[in-house]
Amino acid sequence: MRSHLLNETTADLYRRSVTEGVDRVAAKLATTERPHTGISVDELAPVIASIDLDAPLGDAAAALDELEDVYLRDAVYFHHPRYLGHLNCPVVIPAVVGEAVLSAVNSSLDTWDQSIGGTLIERRLIEWTARRIGLGEGADGIFTSGGSQSNFHALLLARDEACRIVMKRALDGGTTLSKAELLPKLRIFTSEASHFSVQKSAAMLGLGYEAVISVPVDRHRRMDTSVLALELENCAAEGLFPMAVVATAGTTDFGSIDPLPEIARLAGEHSAWMHVDAAYGCGLLVSPTRRHLLDGIEHADSVTVDYHKSFFQPVSSSAMLVRDRDTLKHATYHADYLNPRRMAEERIPNQVDKSIQTTRRFDALKLWMTLRVMGADGLGSLFDEVIDLAAAGYELIAADPRFEVVVRPQISTLVFRYVPTDGPRRADLLDEAQLHARKALFASGEAVVAGTRVDGAQYLKFTLLNPQTTTADISAVLDLLAAHAEQFLGESLAVHR
Repeated sequence: MRSHLLNETTADLYRRSVTEGVDRVAAKLATTERPHTGISVDELAPVIASIDLDAPLGDAAAALDELEDVYLRDAVYFHHPRYLGHLNCPVVIPAVVGEAVLSAVNSSLDTWDQSIGGTLIERRLIEWTARRIGLGEGADGIFTSGGSQSNFHALLLARDEACRIVMKRALDGGTTLSKAELLPKLRIFTSEASHFSVQKSAAMLGLGYEAVISVPVDRHRRMDTSVLALELENCAAEGLFPMAVVATAGTTDFGSIDPLPEIARLAGEHSAWMHVDAAYGCGLLVSPTRRHLLDGIEHADSVTVDYHKSFFQPVSSSAMLVRDRDTLKHATYHADYLNPRRMAEERIPNQVDKSIQTTRRFDALKLWMTLRVMGADGLGSLFDEVIDLAAAGYELIAADPRFEVVVRPQISTLVFRYVPTDGPRRADLLDEAQLHARKALFASGEAVVAGTRVDGAQYLKFTLLNPQTTTADISAVLDLLAAHAEQFLGESLAVHR
């Protein structure tokens, strides 16, 4: 069994095995004609369940043959131009090279003595991103597993910073206020179009879902700051404390960007932490033409970025950045066996001092390789392409009498739905038609689209993150969706006659 360990004696086996795996994937990429095969859960589940995990195959070639049947053949391939589903991007080759290197070397980015070089590369990329955002010289941050963890980490810091400030203020006034007394009075404000991880974070932080105040959006699906102002005033009037305002720079459904300068002003007036969830919109940081869409983000106390969305990186690659590095200490704990306090005094850079994770992959290497090969402008131009595509797609759908589109996109998401051209239909049947069209399209394997609800009604959604997608692809998918919806409504009408 030692022959399977990666070391100096097995370097040739490593090279052959990985090359064979790469060859298999390359062959699939070269011959993939649809985003996926359309296989169902009922078809695939028994195949995987029948595999005896206690009976090893013995070599990588046999395992890859089996993998073809249980994964590679039926996987969803995000690189295909008709994958228009969720926030999954095609990945750039330099990042995949970085992935191969980091997996083999297997550095753990918790302590310096496990990640020499890796620690400094990650820190350099955090510094680079903070500078792009405009957070100032005191900024810092950490790579995370994704936007949900980044949002949670930021709100953890916001919670403890709010507790520190309010408890000190009370003490200065001659009153002692415990953290247990304060937590039920903390409130988080975010738009109704923001990511669900805000609510989940509140629950995990011991505040409860009810601590999140959902602020309505305007006709552009951005946070209505006039309502935010009223909610913040009501919070103070009720003896509650505004812990944080979470603005979104690229909502999941609409790609909308909240009015960041006005939110920053209101958060400042009420001494609330401002967090910007730019998991989706962070690609604008490197856009040669649209960086201005993020104006105001530089006022944030913390920012979430997901490089694995709009920087075309493999999962996972995310970061949480803060304006004031001292606030990261709210998540610091010194363990004698890992990062004793003396190491900080000796200025040994242990990343676990900043992170809520301990063992952590060197995901920063993928972005490092990408920037060193392609450059920031190269990445940004790819993101610009999909934003241009979304603008063209909007005009296409808006001009098509078979569909109605919700809002002109700020980034690269289109929310729309099929409407019959021969007159009105029952609302429940129209909702079912959208669901059927999406499901039938997925089952065919010809394309993948997403779905959501808008003002209580069911809609379809294109999430455009592939520069290879064309308006011809969008037109073809619209035709497929319309055909499935028309068939469903026709059959439903026949049944009800």
